[in-house]
Amino acid sequence: MSEFTYTGIVTGLSLLVYYYTLYQSGMARGRFGVPAPSHDGPEDYQRYVRAHLNTLEHLVLFVPSLWLFALAVDPFWAAGIGVFWPIGRLLYALGYYQAPSKRMLGLMMSMPPIYIFVLGSLIGFCLDLYNG
Repeated sequence: MSEFTYTGIVTGLSLLVYYYTLYQSGMARGRFGVPAPSHDGPEDYQRYVRAHLNTLEHLVLFVPSLWLFALAVDPFWAAGIGVFWPIGRLLYALGYYQAPSKRMLGLMMSMPPIYIFVLGSLIGFCLDLYNG
């Protein structure tokens, strides 16, 4: 087993959660009668689209920072911290589909890993450079 196996699993889970929000957004288009390419529609429809787009916006930060942290600090810790991101994003989407106020738990669960990974990997690489 590679030292990066768990990090790879977390990455795969994260991509599945992203795909889930993509799928739900597409299904909502049909459910709420919003023809392509329009994104205008009822508020219920817009919440599905926002959950998907917000997950994409965060995914672009999460995946690279997860792997940078795994390389600079530790892959096991990266996976252990990183697993909160797909769980949080799933809770975010499921909550947002119901009401905007119900998205906060998932948002608060999925944001800290990104901050930890960006700052942690930067510190880790700087220490590596300093220690030669």
